[in-house]
Parts: sequence; C-alpha cells; structure tokens
Amino acid sequence: MQILEITDPKFKKYGRIVDNVDFAPLVEAMDSTPLPEGVAYEPSIAELEATSSMAEIQAKCYGELPIQIGYCNGHNVMLNAVEYHRSSEINVAATDAVLMLGCQQDITDDFTYDTSLMEAFKVPKGVAVELYATTLHYAPCSYNNEGFKVAIVLPRGTNYPLEKEHGGREDNLITATNKWLIGHAEGGLDAGAHIGLVGKNLNLNE
Repeated sequence: MQILEITDPKFKKYGRIVDNVDFAPLVEAMDSTPLPEGVAYEPSIAELEATSSMAEIQAKCYGELPIQIGYCNGHNVMLNAVEYHRSSEINVAATDAVLMLGCQQDITDDFTYDTSLMEAFKVPKGVAVELYATTLHYAPCSYNNEGFKVAIVLPRGTNYPLEKEHGGREDNLITATNKWLIGHAEGGLDAGAHIGLVGKNLNLNE
C-alpha cells in the first residue's frame, strides 16, 4: 500500500497539521507508556493529561471544551475496521506512525464502505494532526514494523461503555460513546459489531 506524506495535498480532506501547540511535553510523557506486541488503547491517562500540552490543546484546538488524552500503542499493519466520531480527533505521534484514512461521505446508504478508497499517510515523530469528524480511521499502523506510540486526544467521555441499547440504521454502528464503527469480516471484532467493510482487509505491507 502506498504511504503518502501528510504534506501531500490529498491529506487536506482528512485533516490538518496542528502547529500552534507545543506538543513536546506530551511526546516526552509518551515515552513511559507501554509498547505491546498487539494494540492497546486507553482513552484517558492522568500522566499525559498532567502535561502542559493538555491546557494548550483544550484552549486552542477544542475551544475550551473538556478533553481527554490517552494513547493507542503497539504493532499493527492491518485496517480491520473504520470508525468516526461527532468531533475531531487529534493524534500526536510519539514515534513515526501511519494512518489509514477515508471519508464518511463515501459510506453507502446501507452502511457499507469500500476499503479501496482508503489512503495511508505517514505522521513523523513529534508531529500532531487533527482528523476531522468526517474522517474514517482506526488504530494507527507501524512504520517499518517498528511499533507505534500515538497520543489520542478527544472530547472528554469519548470511547466509554454505552448506557443504552442502540439499533436501527446508523445506530447499529454505535459501539461506545461518541464512536461509530464499521468492521471487516476478517477484522477479529467483537460479536455484534456492524460488519460493512467490503473489499480487502488492507495490509500496509501489501
């Protein structure tokens, strides 16, 4: 799969490079987070939220809305699923990482999505990108199979267990608070996940 740079014009429909925040303290704090063989996601980590980057991100990127900072770390080269939120997500690369991205507008009326529409972008260590609310994404991928560490910033309360039953149309995609997900049949997802990705389960190395 071709990997593009985030400076490529093709990235502009998915997000932007965030250049008005000092992310160095957050990147440094990410050094102490684990790097598992699989993929680990934690929505909120106190040590990351204690950095000076937290207040800057909340003020400048979310207009003072309450936010959370967690991480998604590990080793991954597969797509497996796509998700979207009703809000932007900021990814801060503590190592080089690759993001596979698509557009919510390309989801069909029956909530399927063709994986051939996805594009991959390298995010260099120390760089942060805002992924717009309409950008399909999932776990980052390893660059050169070396593993990845990415800080994940979202509005406070995102990606937590649901309190109500959901079903029908787009509601079938809701798998956590502020999270809509479409899975691939080969993605190894939990039972009950909406399987709607058509085409190959993308592999970054192919």
